[in-house]
Amino acid sequence: MRLTPDMIEEAAQFVNPLKERELDLRDRKIPVVENLAVTLDQFDCIDFSDNELRKLDGFPLLSRLSMLICNNNKIIKIAEDLYAAIPNIETLVLTGNTLEELGDLKGLAKLTKLKYLSLMRNPVAAKNHYRSYVIYTCPSVRVLDYKRVKQQERVAARKMFAGKKKAAIEAAKTFTPGEPVKQTPADKEAIKAAIAKASSLDEIRRLEMMLNSGTIPGF
Repeated sequence: MRLTPDMIEEAAQFVNPLKERELDLRDRKIPVVENLAVTLDQFDCIDFSDNELRKLDGFPLLSRLSMLICNNNKIIKIAEDLYAAIPNIETLVLTGNTLEELGDLKGLAKLTKLKYLSLMRNPVAAKNHYRSYVIYTCPSVRVLDYKRVKQQERVAARKMFAGKKKAAIEAAKTFTPGEPVKQTPADKEAIKAAIAKASSLDEIRRLEMMLNSGTIPGF
């Protein structure tokens, strides 16, 4: 179903738990991002969960947008010029898509304000060196797959991808096991309660991202 101006104007709009204006475009079988210019850049968050997106592209300039939720789509490609359309994105949730190779994540590299990123339940998340690669490629990210990035991880990532090693690892196709756990109704209620009690914006964002993903990280 095409994302028409009428669909956008009729979609639910509300203030989310982070006190941000959110546009709800969930579960509409949308295959392509288009026509978002009609929003007049009035939203902090847009939720595209449970659609049929295959590419993360097609955005007009949305300077206000700080959170983009695209859980459970079919995304296989991230536009390398995505940064030009959503330059101030801080939270990006891509849980449950079909990104396969480390090289498929190059489009994230220039999102210089990105702090919270989830790529769980994508094939790429089972790749050798996945976490180190993302930490190196996206140095602004503070929380990856709901786990805070540690300074020693940053140091190790820089050493791992020095020189030509990054290109070689991008081309590798070796997988390692690991899957997150789906949330139960009790889990969801517990996360909501934790959001209500959270004492910092970082913690609220981490929990909100977890709640939207429908999963609990596997360790």
